[in-house]
Amino acid sequence: MLNLFPDQDEHDSAQQMALKAAAASKSTWISVTVNIALSTVQILVGIFAKSQGLIADGVHSLSDLVADFAVLLANHHSRKDADTEHPYGHQRFETGASLVLGLLLLAVGLGMVWTAVLKLEQPALIPSVHLSALWVALAALVAKECLFRYMLRVATAVKSGMLVANAWHARSDAASSLVVACGIGGNLLGYPLLDPIAALIVGFMVGKMGWSFGWDALNDLMDRGADTQQVEAIQRTIADTPGVLGVHDLKTRRMGDMLVADAHIVVAAEITVEAGHAIAVEARRRVLQQHAVLNLMTHIDPAERPDLDHLAGKA
Repeated sequence: MLNLFPDQDEHDSAQQMALKAAAASKSTWISVTVNIALSTVQILVGIFAKSQGLIADGVHSLSDLVADFAVLLANHHSRKDADTEHPYGHQRFETGASLVLGLLLLAVGLGMVWTAVLKLEQPALIPSVHLSALWVALAALVAKECLFRYMLRVATAVKSGMLVANAWHARSDAASSLVVACGIGGNLLGYPLLDPIAALIVGFMVGKMGWSFGWDALNDLMDRGADTQQVEAIQRTIADTPGVLGVHDLKTRRMGDMLVADAHIVVAAEITVEAGHAIAVEARRRVLQQHAVLNLMTHIDPAERPDLDHLAGKA
């Protein structure tokens, strides 16, 4: 196995990680500021206006603060260099943060559903809400949608799955605020059941998104590989390297937003070890330069010679 790390690749990777960390920190602190303001106003006005939907939306915004701090924590740890205990680095802290976000959303969603169901069991006790609740819900809707668009733009620019998850968390807040605004509007028009129904819908939305994020993160922690298109693109890059006669047994696994790959590279049998080594180095350089790959481990196979590794596996 060849495990080679050219200095230029390390430099590019370090720059990319630093850019991602800076973007994550800035966007997350903006999210923290917005969510502190929103949750405070929503909960206080929700209590004053007697709107369960607005209170639920405020609790949802409050849960975002925990999510934001989880992102900041993961962002700090994922920047650490590789060490003896983590030879591939700490990029999976991002995956762990996405799992925490998913579990948090799922728990918040289930709590909202439970509270709404209890309310709906006693419809006579549902109070009429004050008009101020509607204005706060609409203001929250606009603020959260703007926050989502900003965070998603940053996440896409730096190619961070953790930031994408946090951005869609903000979009779930915008969707929940829309539902809450509709429920409050219905309550004001004389349909009091619509307020707890809105809280129930928000709970389902939040829970579903939490399940999706958590399941994806869990699969990544179980070494889920790249999709077919990514694998084929990496294979083409290796195959196009001068001196490479074939590629097989290409395997990938996720390491945060990056990939770790292994491949068997076929070269001419009569060339020297030094020449085969140079071909592997060039193949690795191209893969790291053109794809989101943290490292490529290569195994050299001589062309038209029995592959003892595979023969042993078939025995």
